[in-house]
Amino acid sequence: MWKLLKYMKAYKKEAVCAPLFKLLEALFELFVPLVMASIIDVGIAGSDQPYIVRMCLLMAALGLIGLVCSITAQYFSAKAAVGFAARLRHELFAHIQSLSFSEMDVYGTSTLITRMTSDINQVQSGVNLFLRLFMRSPFIVFGAMIMAFTIDVKAALVFVVVIPILCVIVFGIMLASIPLYRKVQERLDGVTGITRENLQGVRVIRAFRQEKKEMETFDAENEALVKIQMFSGRISALMNPLTYIVINGGLVVLLYTGAVRVNGGVITQGAVVALVNYMSQILVELVKLANLIINVTKAIACGNRIQSVMELEPGIVSGTAATAETKSKSWSGTEASAAQRQEANDGKTASGHVQAPKVEFSNVNFRYKNAGADSLSGISFKVEKGQTIGIIGGTGSGKSSLVSLIPRFYDVREGCVKVDGIDVREYDLQQLRKKVGIVLQKAVLFAGTIRENLLWGNETATDEELREAIHAAQADEVVFEGKGGLDAVVEQEGRNFSGGQKQRLTIARALVRHPEILILDDSASALDFATDAKLRKAIRELSGEMTVFIVSQRASTIQYADQILVLDDGEIAGCGTHEELLEHCGVYQETYYSQFPKEDAE
Repeated sequence: MWKLLKYMKAYKKEAVCAPLFKLLEALFELFVPLVMASIIDVGIAGSDQPYIVRMCLLMAALGLIGLVCSITAQYFSAKAAVGFAARLRHELFAHIQSLSFSEMDVYGTSTLITRMTSDINQVQSGVNLFLRLFMRSPFIVFGAMIMAFTIDVKAALVFVVVIPILCVIVFGIMLASIPLYRKVQERLDGVTGITRENLQGVRVIRAFRQEKKEMETFDAENEALVKIQMFSGRISALMNPLTYIVINGGLVVLLYTGAVRVNGGVITQGAVVALVNYMSQILVELVKLANLIINVTKAIACGNRIQSVMELEPGIVSGTAATAETKSKSWSGTEASAAQRQEANDGKTASGHVQAPKVEFSNVNFRYKNAGADSLSGISFKVEKGQTIGIIGGTGSGKSSLVSLIPRFYDVREGCVKVDGIDVREYDLQQLRKKVGIVLQKAVLFAGTIRENLLWGNETATDEELREAIHAAQADEVVFEGKGGLDAVVEQEGRNFSGGQKQRLTIARALVRHPEILILDDSASALDFATDAKLRKAIRELSGEMTVFIVSQRASTIQYADQILVLDDGEIAGCGTHEELLEHCGVYQETYYSQFPKEDAE
């Protein structure tokens, strides 16, 4: 938690001014019982009405000045707390964006959302209360005890006994509460995760009539959260009754001692009233301190959770642009090593220079984090510039995993993936991903307009380039036959578009980029066969030197590719053209003839 305080550096002035103004308020508050004692002992005892009025005006002035100081302290503390939370939220979001898919898979979306929202809000509240009360409450508690000693030493000994007992109670409850609040937040993660999953899959739940089961699952998780909250709440709730018992016990002793001292003529009645007021001030401030400690305890638990994410090192570290440029030069002329020339002997240009394959997988093994087995094993193949590669295989065969390694969404466990002859791990990530346009299995659009979504692919694209991409993606009817055209509204996650419309818009977004490598990861699954065929034809006409990877479970989608990879349980079961695979690859034959009866295919 304490490492997060570096984000308070921009608010040093506010962090100092807030407690200082609270100390001023507390100082004026400590003088009030003395003024009250003076009114009783001098004004009332001597029936001096002008004196009473003057003292009452002085009390009002002390209260007014204290109010101004309090408002000023609240302003500075709120400004510091809100600013700190805003910077922390910004840094946390930026850090999450830097994490690889592996770390996000391990933590889970719901946990990261909770830490971005609930946890940071709790830390903000804790910082606000801390700046206002962490000096004021102890100052009044010990200040009241010192002021009591200035009135009467023997009566003030009650304070010496009461205050340590109260400190033991307060800090004991705090130490017991900290681990409990950490468990509360963990349970909250679980409830958030189930809620998010249910809201995203509400159509599936209703389609399979699983509402009752999901409600039972939610109730169980919610009940566990309620139980831990109630347990932690009961422990925290002990704070007020225990402190009240101790304070009221101290008041009884103080009143008895004061009465004896007044009868003995040692102190005055006004002094006893002042002592009682000081004891009451201690009670109020300790209640505030108790609430402060509870909130700070929650804030520390939440801050530690945030810090655990901030300390998580990204699993994928960007290479350097200089390295990439240097290595790419080494592929030409005499700069190429003998090993490189031998490795790329099939890719010589007309001038005799060595030209590396556009994409190359060399004995790649890949495993997801915390998985028990490899998702890809022994993957090796080369793809030349301008080729179209089809990737087909059953569900879970590793198709999406394979293409995710090209833009380096994940890193290989063994072997290497090269683009233009350079290991993707040596590329600057921005440079690498500028070369790649990818359309993922799940079509994702963002709230805004169609134009804004397409410009994600290329911020400088003209309307003409956008229209060309839309036409190639067979999305003309989606954009231009509806209201608004390019400026038509897109709701969050593209809820106002069908699955096929979203897929065509995401393909257009990738084409606007003019990528060197285009990856279509089962991105036409919602399209009919005629539209799918038109789309493939348009991409072939656009491609030129663009290398295209088409991932699909439809044999018709990939059968005209220059090269087809057949994956089976994470391994390459066959590689070649459609005709070659039909002749020699049993897995491909099984897939193809399951979609096209043998007599029809012939």
